[in-house]
Amino acid sequence: MARSKVDRVKDLPWLMMLQGAAVVGRRWSALSEKERGQLIGILRDSRGRKGNLSVKQRYELRRLARKLDLKGAGRELMLIRAARRRLKLR
Repeated sequence: MARSKVDRVKDLPWLMMLQGAAVVGRRWSALSEKERGQLIGILRDSRGRKGNLSVKQRYELRRLARKLDLKGAGRELMLIRAARRRLKLR
């Protein structure tokens, strides 16, 4: 059975990556320019270890992470993945 162009495009892995980038981009743009700079600075200072941060920096990192709604982003990304799997099963 011939598949439509839409079905073939949905199978492309880069489309899923673009959808994921859109989710992350929406979250990132929820922060102001100043907040983005603060977040980048805190992450750079930490070098991947929370022990490298002061109490104030940890508080600020938590505040910014809540504003990014990382849980919501994870749910959206999992929905994209689940939709792709359902399409492959057809």
